[in-house]
Amino acid sequence: MSSAAGAAVSATSAASALTTPGTDSTTVCAPALPLLTRVKCGIIAFTLQNLVLAPAHHLSALHCRLTPPTPTHPTLTKSYPSQRSPPIRIFLPPNHPPGTPLPTLLTTHGGGFLLGRPSDNDAWNRSFSTTHSHLVIALSYPLAPSAPFPLPITALETLITSILADSSLPIDLSRVALLGWSAGANLALAVSQSDTLRPKLAAVVALYPIVDYVPPPELKLRTRRWKPALGGFRAKKADFLMSLKDVFNWAYVPAGTRCDDARLSPIYGKEFPRGVFVVGCELDMLANEAWRFACKVAGRKVPGVEEAVGCEGVVCGRGELMPGDDERFAWETRGRDGGWYGWLLVPDVVHGFDQEGMRAVVRDGECMADAEEKAERVRAVVARWLGEGPFRG
Repeated sequence: MSSAAGAAVSATSAASALTTPGTDSTTVCAPALPLLTRVKCGIIAFTLQNLVLAPAHHLSALHCRLTPPTPTHPTLTKSYPSQRSPPIRIFLPPNHPPGTPLPTLLTTHGGGFLLGRPSDNDAWNRSFSTTHSHLVIALSYPLAPSAPFPLPITALETLITSILADSSLPIDLSRVALLGWSAGANLALAVSQSDTLRPKLAAVVALYPIVDYVPPPELKLRTRRWKPALGGFRAKKADFLMSLKDVFNWAYVPAGTRCDDARLSPIYGKEFPRGVFVVGCELDMLANEAWRFACKVAGRKVPGVEEAVGCEGVVCGRGELMPGDDERFAWETRGRDGGWYGWLLVPDVVHGFDQEGMRAVVRDGECMADAEEKAERVRAVVARWLGEGPFRG
């Protein structure tokens, strides 16, 4: 979502860059932002990390020590010697026979590379583990701006290598998948391209990922759907990601970085695990690039960079997903390479719809009620796809 890309490339050249990445005429590099912009971004980043979220995390940790564990609490936490970030959080399904290997899901939190902690997804991780009998491990990584691209990727590669070598964990090494949200999905896709880790991963699941830093944010914004009929937060003619794009990009993407680097923009990557599943949000400025990425890795016709996702109007009731026969919203396919691929566009939801922290942003009961039901359905779709495809072999 580089704001500088908007000044460096038009919609036409962005579309060309999608088909000819890396050529001299289409390469877009992150520029050095003006001094005042950098100062402003730095102040916002410092405030969010140290004056807003740090106290909240300390209070949450204190509360956890003074009260009994909640139903969403991890089974245990653990750190490794090489780890620079918070401990990993390990979720075992109830009544798990000791020593029995389990299908394993490694998850990476979102937060624009600047914010977030592994505990953000405790409810999601606990629900997936309990409902679908998986070992779920919430990963951690160092945050920008102190750890800009590509440091979080390197840290995650080291951490995942340590986890997979840990014989104390009941990991079925033939059934390991990596899943991430937003910026965490970007990191999951980046890590999954590693020559060392890719053969060890059966699948990667990307929920509303950032996958293409070449097109300008203004172009991305034009491809999302707007549905005033939904009312409340979802009726707003604004995408909340736009207000933070400069801060996130300043923090994570160093000046001069090539925006078509496959580790930064996975849509330009060529090698991924044998299973790739992508989930998009219909009311999200990142939905088009997620859709294009899913089609590209599956060998399907890739939508245009200016093509709107989903459809006009409200087409689903609360908690409902679109039927699978509408390929704008859902498809699953076996690729010519033998891989398993899938796309799911969740209708009428905003970016981050399945995050507990969105309550403070949305402040809309109907929006969150719809989101919670759809989040449960999405978990079920992901679990079924893993079991029927990459985890089955």
